[in-house]
This record gives sequence, C-alpha cells and structure tokens, in this order.
Amino acid sequence: MTWADGRTLTSADVARVGASLAATDAELARRYPGDPGTRQPVHTVYVPADTAGPGTPREWGDRALAALDAHAPDAAAFGGLLGLPAGLAAEVHDRVRAKLRREPVEDLRIDFEDGYGPRPDAEEDAAARTAARTVAEMAGREGAPPWAGIRMKCLEAAVRERGIRTLDVFLTALLDAGGLPDGLVVTLPKVTFAAQVAAMAELCGQFERAAGLPQGRIRFEVQIETTQAVLGPDGTATVSRLVDAAAGRLTALHYGTFDYSAACGVGPSHQAPDHPAADYAKAVMQVAAAGTGVRLSDGSTNVLPVGSTQDVHAAWRLHYGLVRRSLARAYHQGWDMHPAHLPTRYAAVYAFCREDLDAAAARLAAYAGRRAGGGAVLDEPATARALCGHLLRGLDCGALDPAEVASRTGLTRGEIDALAGR
Repeated sequence: MTWADGRTLTSADVARVGASLAATDAELARRYPGDPGTRQPVHTVYVPADTAGPGTPREWGDRALAALDAHAPDAAAFGGLLGLPAGLAAEVHDRVRAKLRREPVEDLRIDFEDGYGPRPDAEEDAAARTAARTVAEMAGREGAPPWAGIRMKCLEAAVRERGIRTLDVFLTALLDAGGLPDGLVVTLPKVTFAAQVAAMAELCGQFERAAGLPQGRIRFEVQIETTQAVLGPDGTATVSRLVDAAAGRLTALHYGTFDYSAACGVGPSHQAPDHPAADYAKAVMQVAAAGTGVRLSDGSTNVLPVGSTQDVHAAWRLHYGLVRRSLARAYHQGWDMHPAHLPTRYAAVYAFCREDLDAAAARLAAYAGRRAGGGAVLDEPATARALCGHLLRGLDCGALDPAEVASRTGLTRGEIDALAGR
C-alpha cells in the first residue's frame, strides 16, 4: 500500500525502529558526548612540589624571556633559527614575547610523583598543603595559569596510600582556603588497568560525599605510560576501557614519553615523542578518545635548551619541530620541562595557527555563505567545525586576534563558537 504522500512505511513502522534503537541512542550520547567546547591549554608545565609556589609562572616567564634575550634577541635571529619567513617571524616573535609577559604558563602541575620522589609523610603532607595554598592564591589572579593542580603518586600498591593521602590533604586544604577553583586539575600517573581508573573515580566520589561537594565536581587526567594501558593481551585497545572506567570524570589522556618508551625496550638515546612506538600509542589513544570529550596531550623532550647559544639553538630547533609535528597530528597540547622550552612552544603553536589563518578563514567564510564565489573547496559541517576549532585555538592562546579573525571570516566570536558546537 502506498500513502497519499508517496510513502509506503507507516508511522508505526518508523516508531518501531526508533524504539529498537533507543538504547543505542542513549549509549551513543553517554559514551560520545563530543568535544567539551572549552579552551584547551597548549601545554602543561611540571614543577616539583618542593620548588613550586605562586611566583613559579612568573619566574618561568622571566627565565624564558631572558633566554630569548641571550640567544635570539630579535625577530630575525629567532625566525632564522626556526626557518620562519621574515613577515611571519616578526609576528610570531612579538606575540611570543607578549605571551611570556602576559601569561607564560597555561597549565601548571605541581608534581608529587617522579619529579618529587619518596619523602617522609610529614614532609609530603606539608608540601601538599603548600601546593593547595599555591593553587588557591593563583586562582583568578591576572597572568596566572588558567589551569593548575597536582600530579599525585599512582595507585600501584607500593605508593597507593601515600598517593591517596596527598590527594586528600591537597583537596582538604583547598576547601579550607575557599573552595575548589574552576581550573583545578588532578593527574593520575602510571595507570595500567581500568580498575585503577575506576578506583580513582570512586575515590573522587567518596571525597565529594564527605565534603558535601556536588557529584562529579572532581575530575582527573590519566597518564598513559605503560604498554598495558594501550593494548591488552588479547589485542584489545585497553585505553578505551580506561575512558569508560572513569565514569565521566576523565578530562584528558597524557602520553608519558619516557616510561612508555622504556616499557617498549626503546634505548635512552631514542626515547622521544616522534619514535614509532610513541606514534603507535598516540594513534590508539586518539581513536579511543575521539568523540568522548576526553582530550589528548603529547609528552615531552628531555633535551633542555641550556648551555652555549649553539646548544640552545639545537634544542630549540628540536623542540619546535616536535611541537609542530604533534600539532599536525592533532595533539594540541604537550609537556614542557624547562622555562626555555616556552619560547619554542609558543612559536610553534603561533606559527601553526597563523600560517593557516587566511586559508582557514576563507574556507569558513565560504561555508557560512558570507562571501561570494564559495572557493575551490566544498566543506562539510564536520570540516567547518574543524576550521572553527583551529581558529578558536589560535584565539584562546593569543596566536590570533579577534579583529583579524572577524575581518577575514565575516563572523563574530559568538558565531564561530556556535559553528564549532561550543
């Protein structure tokens, strides 16, 4: 039978299909909510707990500026060693220096793990309370990192109780100092099994109930530093299980360059973010996190920009290349281990954003129908969201200015946010 409007299927037929897929719809919505639509830091700076304080970000910025003054005092010198064209070099150099004066660190992690090591309980308790005061004092201060928190010890048996105790002391002291700040971040390292992530999620819930906090207020990151966290003995991509075990509390997956490389048998001189073993792990992480709202961070290089100008330049070229490589592979965040890494971190991010500004803006303008011609590329909604994401990341970190994006796209920041799904 054919209906007057040209259909054969009845409304009841369609309803039955919908009913059969209701559970699937709910599962898709739960597991794949999409990108959170918020700013993501371009890096994380790790500082041992016994050396971190409220002045640490400013100290890192000053040391980064001093490194530029000493080893690349002008745009020509800085751009020349990084291979940037003169016009782009001037733009990047000026913006990097402005960033180092304004907001040198985007994400600060006060480290109680490898960077701190084993200490007497009283000493680590005191350091955890000091870390809480540091985070509380920086929260909302002009020029302070928008994100800050701690990396606790892992949940392996040998250090489990100490890790939980440090987290407890830190969070309790934060509440005593006025509450948990919006940019609070907790990092759980050396995860091997999903049960450890589930235990961390339950631990956060227990603290929330005891402290009278809203459910889900405390979220955390996981570091991928073991092979078992990437691939199980049956070939399962176990990193997906970690995401699920967090029960909605997981914010990011961070690749741990050196622990993971060592676990794969990679020799010390070859342990780097661009090793094939690293690429494999990060590709699995990327697919597992896609659509879940969990973000990704690359690891670090241990080659520090110190010593002679020749040594600093070699380390800067290496770091710049590694950051650019990560960005091209959609890892928009990484670790920085030394103040002198900041100039090349921001140079790589800024050059990456600015090189594509005109092309990305033109494609987005054509997609939005604000200009005639439409261009030579026919973009779909998913690509339009990616174009928006590229421009928004540049705006968030200071690589791009609102006025130049608006003039090129014909779109306001609010309109770009909407197209991006923010």
